Formats: sequence, structure tokens, C-alpha cells
Amino acid sequence: MKTIGLTGGIGMGKSAAADLLQRRGIPIIDTDLVARQVVEPGQPALEQVKTAFGGAFVDAEGRLRREEMARLVFADAAARRQLEGILHPAVHAVWRRQVNTWRTQGRPLAVVVIPLLFETQTADWFDVTLCVACTAGTQRERLLARGWNPQQIQQRLQAQLPIEKKMELANHVVWTEGGLDVLEEQLDRIIRQDRL
Repeated sequence: MKTIGLTGGIGMGKSAAADLLQRRGIPIIDTDLVARQVVEPGQPALEQVKTAFGGAFVDAEGRLRREEMARLVFADAAARRQLEGILHPAVHAVWRRQVNTWRTQGRPLAVVVIPLLFETQTADWFDVTLCVACTAGTQRERLLARGWNPQQIQQRLQAQLPIEKKMELANHVVWTEGGLDVLEEQLDRIIRQDRL
């Protein structure tokens, strides 16, 4: 089985690319979704977060108070590293287990969406890395449309490698300025070219 590590900057089209690949029957696991699952009530990672950061970050129903946690970790690099030290191993274990399951099922190809693919030094685990990218202006428009303010956007951008570095490190770059048909055409070309 071949594996693709799909990455890119926030708001640059990772989900759109993953959706198009999934429509082709390619199994996808998105680590952003996994990161939410590993901090559900009763999960060990949530207990670790509570121990590390205090009960104020968990609501009365035992759920992580995401907005409060985001405010802290995107304003404090040490707190972000501490949180990542808890979450990344848990998330890594889940997607590795899923990929191994697909491998035993004889799937020919699988995709793992990892926004911090290069930051977490997991790129070597994949046969191919693919970075989705767009201009800074388009990215900003997309993030503002999500309801993020300029400070939130800047904090999150500072928490990741610059997109230019991700593009340089990736095996392939997919440009997401055009419509979905253009994105689909680029993905098809990569799949054919690498015989994925």
C-alpha cells in the first residue's frame, strides 16, 4: 500500500483536496478530527490536559473548552508545546493504527491529512507528501470568512512553518486558487504520475 501525507497552511484547501480524493474511494484520515476525538470526555489525553493546564479548561460536562485553550496556546509558545506534547503522540497512534488496518485490508492507497506534517517530523513515514497552497490574500479571505479576526489568523500562522517552506519540502504542490475542477485535475495528474 502506498501512503500520502497531505499538508498545507490553514485555510488553504486541505479538506477540499481530501474530499476529492475520498470520492475516488481512497481512504482518508484527518488528524484535525482525530485531535478532537482524543480529547473527548473519558479519553486519557483529556485527563492529561486537565492535569497540565487545570480544570478551568474543562467545562461542567467534562468537555475541553476549546476556545479558551486556543487563546492560551496561540498566545504562549511554551503552553502550545506542552499541549502538543500531550496531543501529538495520541493522534499519531490513532492514524498509524488506522493506516495499518487499511494495509492489512489490502488497500492500494491511503491518505493522512496532517497540517503539521513537517513540523512533527512525520513526513518520512509516507511514500509521497503533498502540500496544498494558495496566496496569502486568498488564505486571509478564507479565514476571515470563518469568523477569525486578524490576531487569531496571525497567531495560527506563526504556529506553523511558512507555506513556502512546506511547499519546498513536499514532493508535490497543489495550487488551490482555482475551482474544484482545477484542484481535481491536479490531484489526478499526481496520482497518475506517481502511479498511486
